[in-house]
Amino acid sequence: MTIKNIEKKARAYALKNAIAYEGVARMGSVISALFNEGLKPEEVKKYSKEISEIILKVNNLPLEEQKKEFEKMENVVHEREAREGLPELPGAKKGKVIMRFAPSPSGPMHVGHAFTAPLSYLFVKEYGGTFYVRIEDTNPENIYPPAYEMIKKESEWLFPGDFLKVIIQSDRMKLYYEYAEKFIKKKAAYICTCTSEKFKEFVDKKVNCPCRKLSVKENLEKWKKMLDKKGFNEGEAVLRFKSDMKDKNPAMRDFPLARINLTKHPKQANKYRVWPLMNLAVTVDDIELGMTHVIRAKDHRDNAERQKKMYESLGLGKKFPWTSFLGRVKFKDMNLSATQMRKDIDAGKYSGWDDERLPTIASLKKQGYKPSAFWKFAERIGLSENDKVMDKKEYFMLLDSFNK
Repeated sequence: MTIKNIEKKARAYALKNAIAYEGVARMGSVISALFNEGLKPEEVKKYSKEISEIILKVNNLPLEEQKKEFEKMENVVHEREAREGLPELPGAKKGKVIMRFAPSPSGPMHVGHAFTAPLSYLFVKEYGGTFYVRIEDTNPENIYPPAYEMIKKESEWLFPGDFLKVIIQSDRMKLYYEYAEKFIKKKAAYICTCTSEKFKEFVDKKVNCPCRKLSVKENLEKWKKMLDKKGFNEGEAVLRFKSDMKDKNPAMRDFPLARINLTKHPKQANKYRVWPLMNLAVTVDDIELGMTHVIRAKDHRDNAERQKKMYESLGLGKKFPWTSFLGRVKFKDMNLSATQMRKDIDAGKYSGWDDERLPTIASLKKQGYKPSAFWKFAERIGLSENDKVMDKKEYFMLLDSFNK
């Protein structure tokens, strides 16, 4: 939209909205109307001051003058509705779309989760299928035990429907162990006992680690030794995927799949000593759950490529889910660190997770925001790889415009 165009349209919509609300136009409603005219979410900050000044001038007019002026500008206002629904999902079959959202239980859900997760939910809602909220807790070092129940309740509120399924990765450990052995037997993985420093030398020189030469039998024996309490100690052995040590991308070179971590797990205690890393757990779950489509942040592009290689090693390359990447969202003046929020709550700075000053779902729900506001917000952003920088005022201005 040109500045001249937006001035005219903003005034027309402000007049229309003011007339509908006894002479007082609302910023959120005007911005929402301008979205229908082509205004983009990332342009809101650029024009917000100008729109606000226009609304102030309109609100200072008597209702009768607003009506007279709007009669002259009525042709500027379109009755065109906002884009409904989502773009077509490639390869989607009615009733068979399976997607997921994977929060960590380091804390409850916040606006960062609500920014993008609803897209996957909306696709499943539209096409039919299953939407998994998969709580990824295979790193026992940063888990906030109350988060399990908080994430479940918040998911049921934000993603209502019979197609919602909440699962917890640490309940699926035996499955990850089974697949670890599958990869070993397929000669797609091996146990590496090199130090991390030594292995980095091999990566930098693009040469194979000597551990790659182990037979399937030797690898299975070492795998059992990793699982055995009397076997390897923490840091002495790692399960690695056998890819290509000459790959042009260093991140692809024999990346790790599982390691020994003796930290007590809040849910599983000391039942397990070998924990899958993200690429193993995610790949296994996506295969077992029949994932058809995945929407993820673009900083996971390397992980997506790793997981695709793992699918292919099992002869499942054709079943790898369609994947779309989203740009990063940086909130300039909102701290989304669950760890920091936890410390501040413990220190008495906030009354709890639902304190209105916190950017948590619990807080926004308490303040009267509806799930549909987050859905509309995510839909408006869409499947874009462009990075976005927003401040708190801008975010809530947009969210308010959708919370009708």
